[in-house]
Amino acid sequence: MAVSLEGDKVILVPYMEPHVPKYHQWMQDPFLLQATGSDPLSLQEEYTMQQSWTQDPLKRTFIVLDKEFVDGEFVHGDSHVEAMIGDVNIYMNDLDDPQMAEIEIMIAEPKSRGKGLGKESVLMMMAYAIQDLGIHVFRAKIGESNSSSLHLFRKLGFEEASHSEIFKEVTLELPVTKSKHEELLKLVNYVVKHTLPCATTC
Repeated sequence: MAVSLEGDKVILVPYMEPHVPKYHQWMQDPFLLQATGSDPLSLQEEYTMQQSWTQDPLKRTFIVLDKEFVDGEFVHGDSHVEAMIGDVNIYMNDLDDPQMAEIEIMIAEPKSRGKGLGKESVLMMMAYAIQDLGIHVFRAKIGESNSSSLHLFRKLGFEEASHSEIFKEVTLELPVTKSKHEELLKLVNYVVKHTLPCATTC
C-alpha cells in the first residue's frame, strides 16, 4: 500500500518517478552531497535508485512537500513536484535488531529551512514508524559539521551514542519508551493518513 501523511505544515508522499529530475538537481549541490554522505549520480542512476528505494522492504522514503506551495488541493497519488522541498527516510537494516530504524531528513530548498518543516517531518515519520512498523529505537548518523541536523535531533531527545573520528560522524539514538511513545502520538495526532494500492503511485 502507498501511504501519504499530511500534517500541519508538510505532507509526506512516496518517492515517485516524477520527483526524480528535481531530486537529481538537488544532489548536484556539493553541500547537500556532503551533508547526506551521498555520491553524485547520473540522472539515469537516480531513476534506478528511485525504483530500488520504492521496492526495498527495509526502507521507507517520503518526499517532503511544503503545503504552502501545493497548487490547489492535495491529491494523494499525485506527485505535486511544485511543492517538493526535501525527503525523509528510515532504514531498518540492523540485523541484530529489526525494530531499530535509522532516520534521515534533508530539507534541500534553502527557502524552506528554519521554518520547523524538518522537525515536523521527522516527528511524523517517527510516529508512522512506531505505529505501522513497530519501531522501538531510532538512530541518526550525522556529520559532525552538520550543526543544524545535530541541533534538531538533540532537541527531539536524541542522545549521543558514539562519535567516529574516522568518518567525522556522530551517532545519536532515541529509545521509544512508553512516555516517549505517548508524547510522539500527542504531537502528531493531527496527521491524516492517506492510503492507496501501491500500483497507483509506485
